[in-house]
Amino acid sequence: MTADPVFPGESVDRYDIRSRLDTDYYAVFADIPDADRAVWERAREYVDEVAPMMTAAWDRAEYPLQAARRLGEYDLIVDGIEHPALTRMSPLAAGLVNMEISRGDGSLGTIVAVQGGLALRTLALFGSAQQQERWLKPVADASVLAAFALTEPDHGSDSVSLETTARRVRTDGSDAFEWVIRGSKKWIGNGASGGITLVWARIDDEGADDHDGVRCFIVPQDSPGYQGTVIEGKASLRGIHQAHIRLDDVRLPADAVLPGTRTFKDASTVLYATRSGVAWSALGHATACYEAALSYAMQRMQFGRPLAKFQMVQERLTHMLEDLTAMQLYCRRLADLELAGALRPTQASLAKFHNTRAARRIAATARDLLGGNGILLEYGVIQHMADIEAIHTYEGTESVQALLLGRDITGMSAFV
Repeated sequence: MTADPVFPGESVDRYDIRSRLDTDYYAVFADIPDADRAVWERAREYVDEVAPMMTAAWDRAEYPLQAARRLGEYDLIVDGIEHPALTRMSPLAAGLVNMEISRGDGSLGTIVAVQGGLALRTLALFGSAQQQERWLKPVADASVLAAFALTEPDHGSDSVSLETTARRVRTDGSDAFEWVIRGSKKWIGNGASGGITLVWARIDDEGADDHDGVRCFIVPQDSPGYQGTVIEGKASLRGIHQAHIRLDDVRLPADAVLPGTRTFKDASTVLYATRSGVAWSALGHATACYEAALSYAMQRMQFGRPLAKFQMVQERLTHMLEDLTAMQLYCRRLADLELAGALRPTQASLAKFHNTRAARRIAATARDLLGGNGILLEYGVIQHMADIEAIHTYEGTESVQALLLGRDITGMSAFV
């Protein structure tokens, strides 16, 4: 904090509450391998470089594309995806990247989730050798921005019911054909950023073996008929643009389809993998809020003593630490299970379910503890509080996670 003794009633003009405190009460990350720690440090360097830019961008609801491209230059987008063309990053290192970047800025965390966790993972899992040769490296280094278009205006939690269609069109009587894509998508990160969009669509081709199947297509955003409109008026994740996309009979070559995609289960495979990342992202947001609250309580004087000396404040800090430590334990165990090849999709769902809920509690307590200063963007808490609302919803809402878990533990589906 800084002091100005000139004006009565204003002994402090600003509090220093955004510095890292490296909170780790149970030493959850004390024994991480040196290689993973080096990746973590690289993520910290990146956050420190772009933080001022992102604070201003969030305030103005602008998407600084140079920040997204710097993520690729720091090689922080690969998200633990295993592929010979990509830098190897362990599940723990990938989680720490998600955590640290979201601790700095939630919009940046969403860029990692979209560009790496969704788009790059889809290409690596399901793309042809030619598609991977063309797109993997440019997406990994963010020289090409990529979107993952599954959600539709009418289909969010029930995205399995998607209505966007892909038709084969033959014009010369031969076996040669083009794809024609028609439909609408919404809430698509990077969907209006000038790169490519991985569009999931239902096949409309009576008699074909993939009729009514769900497949994924690489759609350049400059394709005729592709319209991506930035969604305005967001109160969350304001430093990245999401798009409302309309595909008006977009024509694509036959090889635009990712050959490894056949059913909605393929999309689910990608979503399951990214839920671990959301759990880590929630931990990053919560860490920032807890540490801001603790620092503020140590610096802020009221009634002649620091807030930290009040019993009520200490109890609130303890509740926050309780949640934060549990979140850390969830995340570390997720990484260990994934490394061992033993992570089940519903275990990732439980971590996402717990951690986004806990992050909301921590953010609300931190905002309250900061009093009026809690609503100022310069202190970060209100921004994290708003951004947590988005990650609480995307990659499967709280209700969807509960139904997935309920089906797993009872053996009975409650999905309608």
